[in-house]
Amino acid sequence: MSELTQLVYDWNTDGRSARPDYRLPELDDETLRDGLQGPSVRNPPLEVKKRLLHLMDQLGIDSADIGLPGASSQARVAIVALARETTKLRKLKPNCAVRTHPADVQGAIEASVEAGVPIETCAFIGSSPIRRFAEDWRIDEMLRNVETAVSMAVKAGLPVMFVTEDTTRADPDTLRRLYTLAIECGARRICASDTVGHATPEGVRNVLTFLRQDVIAATKAAVKLDYHGHNDRGLGVINALVATAIADRVHGCALGIGERVGNTSMDQLLVNLYLCGLLDRDLTPLVEYVELVSRHCGVPIPANYPALGADAFRTGTGVHAAAVIKALKKQDRGLADRVYSGVPASVVGREQRIEVGPMSGESNVVWWLTTHGYAPTRETIDRIFTVAKTSDRILTDDELATLAGGKS
Repeated sequence: MSELTQLVYDWNTDGRSARPDYRLPELDDETLRDGLQGPSVRNPPLEVKKRLLHLMDQLGIDSADIGLPGASSQARVAIVALARETTKLRKLKPNCAVRTHPADVQGAIEASVEAGVPIETCAFIGSSPIRRFAEDWRIDEMLRNVETAVSMAVKAGLPVMFVTEDTTRADPDTLRRLYTLAIECGARRICASDTVGHATPEGVRNVLTFLRQDVIAATKAAVKLDYHGHNDRGLGVINALVATAIADRVHGCALGIGERVGNTSMDQLLVNLYLCGLLDRDLTPLVEYVELVSRHCGVPIPANYPALGADAFRTGTGVHAAAVIKALKKQDRGLADRVYSGVPASVVGREQRIEVGPMSGESNVVWWLTTHGYAPTRETIDRIFTVAKTSDRILTDDELATLAGGKS
C-alpha cells in the first residue's frame, strides 16, 4: 500500500486561509418523514422502513424521524411499530414531527405510550414574515400555540425539540421570542430550518451563531441546537457541513429526498464527514441504504450521483483508465481508488471499473479482455477497438464478449 498522504497535496488543509471548523455532530435521519413528503416519492412498506432503521443504526446515525402522527391513523400505527423496532438497535433513537396543535401532540403522546418508548417530539411552527403574512398569523397567537404544545409534551414526559420552519428567512426578534418561550416551557433542543433552501453557507453560519449566542446563552439552559436543511439552491451538503461547526445535530435524508428538490443528502454528508477525517466507521451499508430507498420510494439514482451512482467509479476514457490500470497492476487498491477519484471506491464497498467505448484507449480493451478471461491477441484488440471507436456509447459486457469470441 503506497503512502497516499504523500502522493496527494491537499489544498483543503493547506492553511493559507482559515480552515473550516467542521466537527462530527449527532445525525438525525429524516428519510421516513420529510423524505416521504417529496411529491414523486412513494411510501415504502413497513418492513422496508424497519430495515432502513437497522441500516441507519449500522451507519452510526443517532436518531430518526419516524413520522407525523397527526397525518393519519395509518401513520400512527407505523410510528408505533417503528418506535418498537428501535428497541432492537444499538444506538438510534426515534423522534416524530408534530404541528403546534394539541391534537398532534396528543397523537405523539399516545404513540409513545403504546410503543413503550419515549419518542422525541419535534414541535414545529412557521416563523418567517412571509409565512405569517400568507397565513394571517399573529405573533401572540403563535406564542400561545407554542406554549400549549411544548408544555403538553413536556408534562407527558417526552423529550421535546422545538422547530421553527423557514428560520433562515425569519427576523431575529421573532425567533428570539419563539425559541425563548419554548425553552422556558421545557424544550431541550431547538432546531433551525432552511425550509425552502434559501440559505448560503454564510447564512447558515449567521443564523446558528445567533441562536447559540443570543438565544440559548441568554436562557442559561442546557439546550442543544439542530440544523435542518433543504437543497433548493443545490447547497444542501455544504450547508450541512458548515452547520456542523455550530450545531449539535444535523439532519438529512437518503439520496436527499424530500419536499420539492429534497433535503440534505445523508449519504453524501456521511461520505464527506469521512473524507474530512471526522468519521471513522464502516460506510458500506450506504449501498443497501440508498438502493432500498431508490427501489421502494421510486427514486432513481442518477448514474452520476456522487459515490453511489453507477458511474461514480467507472471510466471508459483512455487517459483516466490508463492511470487506474497502472495502479491496479501495482496491486495497490488504495492507489487505484485515489489516482482518478476524489472519493475512494472502497469507502462504500465498491471497486473501480474500466469500460470500453468511443473515448477509450487500447489499454481499456486489453484490460477488459484480460480481466474477463480472454486472450488479448492483436486481432481481437483491433476488432473491439474499431467497433468501440465508431460507437456512441460504452459497449456492454455482452457486446464485448461477442466481439472477443471464445475464451483462451
